[in-house]
Amino acid sequence: MSDSVGLWTLRAAMVAALLQFGMWLSAGVIRSIHAKRQKDLEESPDDVAAMDILSFIARVTIWSIVLLAILDNLGVNITTMIAGLGVGGIAVALAAQNILGDLFASLSIVLDKPFVVGDFLSIGEFLGTVEKVGIKTTRMRSLSGEQLVFSNNDLLNSRIRNYGRMFERRVVFSLGVTYQTPADKLRAIPDMLRKAVESREPVRFDRAHFQKYGDFALIFEVVYYVLSADYAEYMDIQQEINLSIYEDFEAAGIEFAYPTQTLYVNKTG
Repeated sequence: MSDSVGLWTLRAAMVAALLQFGMWLSAGVIRSIHAKRQKDLEESPDDVAAMDILSFIARVTIWSIVLLAILDNLGVNITTMIAGLGVGGIAVALAAQNILGDLFASLSIVLDKPFVVGDFLSIGEFLGTVEKVGIKTTRMRSLSGEQLVFSNNDLLNSRIRNYGRMFERRVVFSLGVTYQTPADKLRAIPDMLRKAVESREPVRFDRAHFQKYGDFALIFEVVYYVLSADYAEYMDIQQEINLSIYEDFEAAGIEFAYPTQTLYVNKTG
């Protein structure tokens, strides 16, 4: 009887020691991760999500090992138990495959970084700015203000357009002038368009050409690059270029074309 009590007392002490060890180890690891997280928050806010996910994985790993050690100390045959859990584990894995898929997808996002917090994304019909990359979901703020929540797994399986990685924006537009425009003015238009574009910064002019004969207009095509990812700046530059072209054409007596029809009426009688 006394041997049995002593054995269970020893096992209880070992369990307490293992729990204490698990708490110390978990606290130490989490403290280290949080210290790194705080440093990354100052240097690179994009890595904070990775630290949160690593913290979660570290806690799960530590306490899984501690639990196995406690069960082994209590006399449970760990090898047999793990083998017995094999079939059950498959069932659990199938039931939790969406959760596990989101977890691994979140790891892929924070390690591969197809986007980071603050990037502006286009995903299907949705547009928004990334606010948080979590363990299961990613949250975005749409242009109209509501929060969009995406499953990480679904997100990685989608076509993502990341405007946050845009370094320059290509602009292509066409304009038409009337068929009554004299040839000398037609030859001058490409240079006028070039000057209107080059007068703005930060812009890189590409080309301006008399492209084709339209149904009711002579069509010119202009291509240039706005050397900024900022959408508001792009719109400001485009507006100024359009106004400059309008003013230059007005001063030169060049008329923009618009859809017209000429009707010929034969009078009889």
